[in-house]
Amino acid sequence: MALSEIKQTSRSNWTLWLILAICVLPIAASTVLYFLWTPTRFVNHGELLEPVPLAQVSLSRADGGEFGFSELRGQWAFVSVDDAACDENCLRKLYLMRQIRLTQGKDSDRIDRVWLVHDGKQPASHTLRDYPGMRTILLSPQQSLSLFPADSGREDYIYLIDPIGNLMMRFPLEVDPSRLKKDVAKLLRVSSGWRRIQR
Repeated sequence: MALSEIKQTSRSNWTLWLILAICVLPIAASTVLYFLWTPTRFVNHGELLEPVPLAQVSLSRADGGEFGFSELRGQWAFVSVDDAACDENCLRKLYLMRQIRLTQGKDSDRIDRVWLVHDGKQPASHTLRDYPGMRTILLSPQQSLSLFPADSGREDYIYLIDPIGNLMMRFPLEVDPSRLKKDVAKLLRVSSGWRRIQR
């Protein structure tokens, strides 16, 4: 074999190995990072939860009917769990849910708000009047809400359900509103194509 042919073959082999390395190295690196590296900080400010499918779940209303989370399909939904008396913390959550929705501009119609009144009593009319468009669900006092994870009380969080019906995030009472707004805006942006896929 001539020297030029040997060099040609050697160059071809190196080219082949280089192409193979370019294809394999990103996969190998991502696998190593996945199993060996734990990020020290996250870009989201809410707490990501292990997804809880709620699309097929129904809750018992105080009047004997049912509320199905399937009614929220296709929407992002804030959920607050409180009693009808609605103390200062409850009012803060309802206010945040309303304001964060309004700040999303043209995407505000993609966000629903749900108040699960777990003692089954009717909230004050002035409270409901201040938050038009919010779904107020009077639950049977015996209704379990164990699907909503809480370290202390469920009243301490604003929960977030995604458009396919998964409970996937929660925000503490003391959340910075600007950070909550950023999380929601980001979720709306990355999920903008979901509705087209679902149709």
